[in-house]
Amino acid sequence: MRKNLLLRSMAVVSGLAMMASLAACGDNAPAGSSSSSSSASGTQLSGEFSGAGASSQKSAVDAWIAGFGAKQPNAKIAYDPSGSGAGVSTFLTGATVWAGSDAPLEADQVEQSKSVCEGKTAFDVPVYISPIAIVYNLKSAGLNGTDKHLNMDAATLAKIFDGKITKWNDPAIAKQNPDAKLPSTDITVVHRSDKSGTTKNFLSYIKDAAGDSNWKYEVGENWPNNVGQGGKGTSGVISTVNQAEGTIGYADASQAGDLGTVAVKVGEKYVPYSAEAAAKVVDASPKDDSAKGENRVVIKLDHNTTEDGAYPVVLVSYDVACPTYKDANKAEFAKQWLSYVVSDEGQQTAATNAGSAPMSDTLRAEVQKSIDAIQTK
Repeated sequence: MRKNLLLRSMAVVSGLAMMASLAACGDNAPAGSSSSSSSASGTQLSGEFSGAGASSQKSAVDAWIAGFGAKQPNAKIAYDPSGSGAGVSTFLTGATVWAGSDAPLEADQVEQSKSVCEGKTAFDVPVYISPIAIVYNLKSAGLNGTDKHLNMDAATLAKIFDGKITKWNDPAIAKQNPDAKLPSTDITVVHRSDKSGTTKNFLSYIKDAAGDSNWKYEVGENWPNNVGQGGKGTSGVISTVNQAEGTIGYADASQAGDLGTVAVKVGEKYVPYSAEAAAKVVDASPKDDSAKGENRVVIKLDHNTTEDGAYPVVLVSYDVACPTYKDANKAEFAKQWLSYVVSDEGQQTAATNAGSAPMSDTLRAEVQKSIDAIQTK
């Protein structure tokens, strides 16, 4: 009997030791894992949840859905990469839980959001940071490929996209690329045909860096002139550039593929795109204090930076959500989903699958405060 009592005592001690070990493992789980803020509430989700918006985010969102699904297998998530403008419009009708947008909300959109956010205003936070690649197709001249970069300053790019430079061997291009065998091929500009935050980010760079004398148009989500031809979504631009010799366009860098890309002039050097070069600009840029509304985190990119190794043609893509939802299940999903997306795990997942730049810990902490403001009860 004493032997049985001893055995039972040993089993209890062993069990307690195992529980302590498991608890310790939970405390040391990496950010973005099942014990992180992405599921801190412990609430298991069930149902269908949809988002729509920026096509630039598609590769990252696909990876996020897979990662989040491993933690919440009963949450069925769908994302329609319909474009930033269409995504925000859909969100404002209440048809989706969140929207992806390559441009921050406009003042009137913030006001409209009261109708779907239970009287409060929606907020936007950065979730995806990526360089915008200026892509071209000069395959016959041997200038395509991931290691092929033509040098251009902002003024030259502005003149190309405004139809003022029309040949690839134009002196303005040739002067900056003395070693390149530039053909006399006509330049065909390819731009987004739909309302696009990528367009707005690209044109913001052109306007700021090239100046009003080289770019007379207002910056917006719609292409402002009649130069070139349009392609719908990121995939439409890339497909059109791939199909024709002499084309040039702009797109999220994750979709650049084997096309040639432009190294832009920063200070006295030319910098090709990279996730690291894009991150440098974001971290050095201030917040936009003119963005009205609670919990909004909007970056005011410094397109005229002279920081060594920085690439200023950057897309900061946002997720738009409500602080209050009529449906408590949607509120819980939004909070968990956004927390996962901006977690270290979520950002590394996007970097691996979409080539984006993970946000800094400082920016993540600020964004998480906004996400924590979502009311789930």
